[in-house]
Amino acid sequence: PAWLRRLCGQLLSERLMRPSGVQAVVRGIMEGTGAGGAGAEAAAVDWRKCDAVAKILASCPQQCLSLEDYYRLVCPQILDLLHIQDKLTARQFQRVATTTLLTMAKEHPQLAEKHLLQPLLAPLLRCSET
Repeated sequence: PAWLRRLCGQLLSERLMRPSGVQAVVRGIMEGTGAGGAGAEAAAVDWRKCDAVAKILASCPQQCLSLEDYYRLVCPQILDLLHIQDKLTARQFQRVATTTLLTMAKEHPQLAEKHLLQPLLAPLLRCSET
């Protein structure tokens, strides 16, 4: 029903914009994928899940007041997904992070540059300036 879809969307949006919310949502959705499975079929399901999660993360929720605020709150958390230590989890989280980054860069290049690419490339730029 529409009311349930709306309520779930609202709860998901609220969780995403909290500290560590992105990681909690990704963990919740991706739980159970990548550990074992039937080879190529399991990998394809894993990729589809990663793409679906990336689409969710790249979409600004209706409850958010501005796209800028959403990017400011969520993008640092997306970059944090690149630093997960557990090898099995890290592979999935990196897929989600890179797909989200690409989607955001296509849809809103200026905001993605400001909130994703500049922080991601800052260490490289510092090294190249010296």
